[in-house]
Amino acid sequence: MANIQTLEPETQSIVAGTPAPVGPTVLVVDDSQVDRHKAKRLVEKVEGWRAVTVCNGVEALEAIEREAPTVVLTDMLMPEMDGLELVEAIRERYPLIPVILMTAFGNEAIAIRALQKGAASYVPKKSLALELADTLDQVQTAAKAGQQHQQLLNSLTELEAQFVLESDPALVPALVAYLQDQFMRMKLCDPTSRIRIGIALEEALLNGIYHGNLEVNSEIRQNDEKAFHQTARDRRLQAPYANRRLRLRAKLSRAQAEWVIADEGPGFDPSKLPDPTDPANLGRVGGRGLLLIRTFLDEVHFNEKGNVVTLIKRREPTHEARSCKS
Repeated sequence: MANIQTLEPETQSIVAGTPAPVGPTVLVVDDSQVDRHKAKRLVEKVEGWRAVTVCNGVEALEAIEREAPTVVLTDMLMPEMDGLELVEAIRERYPLIPVILMTAFGNEAIAIRALQKGAASYVPKKSLALELADTLDQVQTAAKAGQQHQQLLNSLTELEAQFVLESDPALVPALVAYLQDQFMRMKLCDPTSRIRIGIALEEALLNGIYHGNLEVNSEIRQNDEKAFHQTARDRRLQAPYANRRLRLRAKLSRAQAEWVIADEGPGFDPSKLPDPTDPANLGRVGGRGLLLIRTFLDEVHFNEKGNVVTLIKRREPTHEARSCKS
């Protein structure tokens, strides 16, 4: 067991039984004091969020036992229990708590394994200042939806739905929440998978809007986040982009879920896509969304033109139906 006196001040307040402030909490796990404090500062720059810090996976599990955080933000390489082991332990013991990985050069392979084992997302350490706030918001939104929608329709055995959306990113969260609900109703998942499915669907839908219908290059976002979103807003009012629609067909059964997303853009050559599961491509510009989609889903297929993607997630045989019950 960890010596309480060696923990961070924030953790000491939890041990002492001090009531936690209202608002979402991030448990930051990193054996580097410098990186730990940097992550804490960045978390607490996000309005309403607070951060608690510990040094390794063992201390993280002890802290979760005392007070469940909203999100766990963990480094990968640590003594006693590394990030991969922590992801597996949290998924087994606390499946409603999502885990975000902090990746650094040299630990890409273990990060991909952690995503495959249950982590909800990742942020490269070099991009924490740029991407952490958006990632926390994305993961919290998906997790909150999962916690609020646990009532299932036990008699439902098959479901099909179709949507036609304007190229408005603001419509995506509500659609994803609906799709997550349907996935849960089919009892295809555990709570961790619900979060991961939500993130994969959001990435796929936003890709169809931004890069398909609006043809906004991901390189713009890498260099200037504001310019990226401004370009998207401008093109929503310009021809030919303004008239394009995003189409989604969802078909779910007790065996699997299939989502077909089609945009009306010019498409691309799917054969030229880099392999997002190759650790060498983990930090590649524009590759994060595709990596998450391919990691969290069982099958991902593009048509020849590159403007239609079919996503398939099969029922997980290792999870009983009771895992999805309220």
